[in-house]
Amino acid sequence: MVACALLHALAARGLRAVGMKPVAAGAEPGPRGLINDDVDRLAAASNIAVPRNFANPYCFAPPIAPHLAAHEEGREIALEPIVQAYRKLAALADAVVVEGAGGLLVPLNAREDMAHLALRLALPVILVVGMRLGCLNHALLTAEAARTRGLKLAGWVANHVDATMERADQNAEALAARIGIRCIARIEFADPPDARRIATKLNLDSVMRDA
Repeated sequence: MVACALLHALAARGLRAVGMKPVAAGAEPGPRGLINDDVDRLAAASNIAVPRNFANPYCFAPPIAPHLAAHEEGREIALEPIVQAYRKLAALADAVVVEGAGGLLVPLNAREDMAHLALRLALPVILVVGMRLGCLNHALLTAEAARTRGLKLAGWVANHVDATMERADQNAEALAARIGIRCIARIEFADPPDARRIATKLNLDSVMRDA
């Protein structure tokens, strides 16, 4: 949802913006192959049309860790096809928003994970924190791991996914004081969430300065 919001915000500035989901796990058969909800949402939020295999080089049916899904199909996720697809998108658009899957250190193959992919693409990272019990440790560890890997953190988003979370304000304040990067948006709980509404809340100027 935040990736879609970024696309809407970029388009509102007159930029050609396209979304990319390098690896998707959890898809249903469709008339032209596997259909993944995230990939479809990113395509709908983009303001240019691109070939699906550029926007989503790897798609697997079972909703499990990507490297496991690939193994079950007798395939291996390789970074180079993703890099080549990204370059094709970058040649067509002013901005490419690349959405991860599962988290920064989720394995892609026996040797590489999502952090390796972020490094290969040389893109600034926006950390989306699902505000719920346990988010402080999860977010701070992820930010520390990103810095250790040499990734550039462009900002973080406080996404209030739990309407009943106790001390939500204090948790957001604790993260803001410790994480060491700008909070580019605080998204209140909404059912259903609206990417266009979220787009109006994003502090895009700070992100684009770091991009």
